[in-house]
Amino acid sequence: MYTKTFRELSYRNINIAGGKGASLGEMTKAKIPVPPGFVVLVDAFDKFLEETDLIAEIASQIKQINYQDINSVDRASNVIRDLMRDTTMPEDLEKCFLSEFKKLDAKFVAVRSSATAEDSSVASWAGELETYLNTDKNNLSENIKNCWSSLFTPRALFYAFEKGVITQKGQEKIRAKNCKNLASCYPVGVAVVIQKMVQSEISGTTFTVHPVTQDRNQMVIEAGYGLGEAIVGGKITPDTYIISKKDWRIIDSNISQQEMMIIRKGNSVEEVSVLAAKQEKQKIPNEKIVELAKLCQNIEEHYGKPQDIEWAMENNELYITQSRPITTL
Repeated sequence: MYTKTFRELSYRNINIAGGKGASLGEMTKAKIPVPPGFVVLVDAFDKFLEETDLIAEIASQIKQINYQDINSVDRASNVIRDLMRDTTMPEDLEKCFLSEFKKLDAKFVAVRSSATAEDSSVASWAGELETYLNTDKNNLSENIKNCWSSLFTPRALFYAFEKGVITQKGQEKIRAKNCKNLASCYPVGVAVVIQKMVQSEISGTTFTVHPVTQDRNQMVIEAGYGLGEAIVGGKITPDTYIISKKDWRIIDSNISQQEMMIIRKGNSVEEVSVLAAKQEKQKIPNEKIVELAKLCQNIEEHYGKPQDIEWAMENNELYITQSRPITTL
């Protein structure tokens, strides 16, 4: 009732699985190599709020926000997130989540927020909400709550306001009525993706259209050692490869020196030094670049629009961990 596996979802299910969850379901059905997983549906968040009686307190904080005053946003965010962290996950929900976790037969999973307004053609919520890597069964519920509460970080609240998801007029409506569920007082829901963790030796992103020149006949692939958070978080400068989509030639390769990478350490991650002999080498072989480019082209053709794709490689196998529309073209 509160979870669905990727195989049970498609891109039509954004309203219950969020953009990320729906996209992973869609790609799984299209036989794209996606690590297995399931989605904690938006209804589970509402159930959590209902069983814990938090909705009235959250609604009260949202009603008071003045988006012209950063202190007002910070104050509401801190109160809401503290309330959620300090509230125990209801037993029925926890049993449901742990049951699905067990079926994955994975020691570690990635726990990722998936907003219902995410990855639309209007706005991408990439980077606005939170992700927790190398989660095990002992901190699964805690990190699901953390993902839920990341809907209310100051950054996410401002982003929602800037993109018109929340408006001053909408705030007046909120103040005028009693919120019975999250949707009635905050028009963005959040699901949570639980996905088998890929301990990538190499990872990166692909833009199926050149993001700078907007040349639709070229694809840009970025690659770095270790987990992809190093690239997504701007901690390293990745290699950049430009590929012709007409004949799969690698038109240009820009090899960057990489001194640091992110790897798993227990239930968390750590930054470690890259071996000196590898720092200035090309991160991914040419044949794998072409293989990845063709795979990403298949994803673009499936969706019928340019894609921003996250990928990982473990034991020489390529996996797709996310795909979203490019919203800047």
